[in-house]
Amino acid sequence: MKKILLLSTAMLTVSNATFAGDYLTNTNQHAAFLRMVSRGAAIDVDGVYSNPAGLSFLEKDGFHLSLTGQSAYQTRSITATTGLWTQDGHETTQHFKGTASAPIIPSFQGVYKRDRWTISTSFAITGGGGKASFDNGLPMFNALAMGGIYSATSAIKPGLIKPSMYDISTALDGKQYIYGVQLGIGYRINDWLSAFVGGRMNYVKSGYEGYLNAKTNTALSGGKFSLPAGTPLMSLALDCEQSGWGMTPIIGVNAKLGKWNLAAKYEFITSLNIENKTKALEVKTLKDYLGGGNKKDGSASPEEILKPYADGEQTPNDIPAFLSVAAQYEILPTLRASVEYHFFDDKHAKMLNDRQKTLKHGTHEYLGGIEWDVIKRLTISGGVQKTSYGLSDDFQTDTSFYCSSYSLGCGARMHINENWTMDLGYFWTKYKDYTKTEEHYYGKMPMKGSNTYSRTNKVFGLSLNYNF
Repeated sequence: MKKILLLSTAMLTVSNATFAGDYLTNTNQHAAFLRMVSRGAAIDVDGVYSNPAGLSFLEKDGFHLSLTGQSAYQTRSITATTGLWTQDGHETTQHFKGTASAPIIPSFQGVYKRDRWTISTSFAITGGGGKASFDNGLPMFNALAMGGIYSATSAIKPGLIKPSMYDISTALDGKQYIYGVQLGIGYRINDWLSAFVGGRMNYVKSGYEGYLNAKTNTALSGGKFSLPAGTPLMSLALDCEQSGWGMTPIIGVNAKLGKWNLAAKYEFITSLNIENKTKALEVKTLKDYLGGGNKKDGSASPEEILKPYADGEQTPNDIPAFLSVAAQYEILPTLRASVEYHFFDDKHAKMLNDRQKTLKHGTHEYLGGIEWDVIKRLTISGGVQKTSYGLSDDFQTDTSFYCSSYSLGCGARMHINENWTMDLGYFWTKYKDYTKTEEHYYGKMPMKGSNTYSRTNKVFGLSLNYNF
């Protein structure tokens, strides 16, 4: 039973990033990313995030401002196959589906350039950015409840309560937002080289609610007691919010060499703890309802269960260090292509219960993009991104699972007049399913089981850019 609570309260990561990037990092902060993908060596207003050192090479002095709105939609599915569902020796499959949506995700980027100097700032949702809902719960909840009921009653009479004799109702919702405010200074050292130094203040706001109720659907009797229909066998109630903040130092460099533009950015690790503000946290097992019962059921004491997520408790939630290296080449005055590489040092970013140590490696991303000025007032573009996580079975959980992927982006920029431009972009991701197999499904009973994790994702975005 302790596992039910520990895993369910980890569900703040149910609402992990619905955008491009790493576990806790959104790399798309502008519609120009959605339409071209590789923007790490671009010299434009969206460089406030993607290439801050390159801002020193903007053609015009003065203010460059951009306001972006994005909408992200994602599904997360788990196909769970095991003999635990019926406990009759045959494997059956249950399907669980969650939806995550972020209808409006705003961001702002601004630059002031004067001669060799730039001052840049931004506000954005730098991680998370949505709400996830599993209306029929998760296999984790069902499996642990069923295992708990079995072990609590088997000492009284083996097979006393079978899965067909009770019903489980469960659901959970989670949300996570990491708000980032960035400020930095850039300087063009000479005609071809510039540098940047700055930082970002990150504020995390997470919330999650979940419940599980297991009740008999028929009258049962055995041993010294009888259970009428509707008797509670197990319940869980959860209502908790978490918050915390941390600083991210950022450095960057840009080299403009003829038709080539080379750029790099490094974001240092962000040490961050999140603190619980718990409104409700309760677990009841069969022995609680019956006023005693079998102490060999393996359930933890209330103090042991509640302590890790009691009001005021803190857990690590570091944002990993992030390296971006990019190159852009001007094929023609109207045609540009770029390539880019990202590395997220996930194995050194602390997570709850040192979960980061189970990763095989940090996250690698490979990006490419191209844009073409079709006419004076229209630029079209497209790009691709491949994301490779260092996943392992021990890292994957029902409440926080990931799948390596590739993504495609496309869109256009409209040059409205000398001062105004508008970017439109669409970003679509194809995920590779991940299957996790356990000889003892969730460690509760000697039954084999497997979970296949699947995801879908699409993002739309629009940015208005103005310079004066």
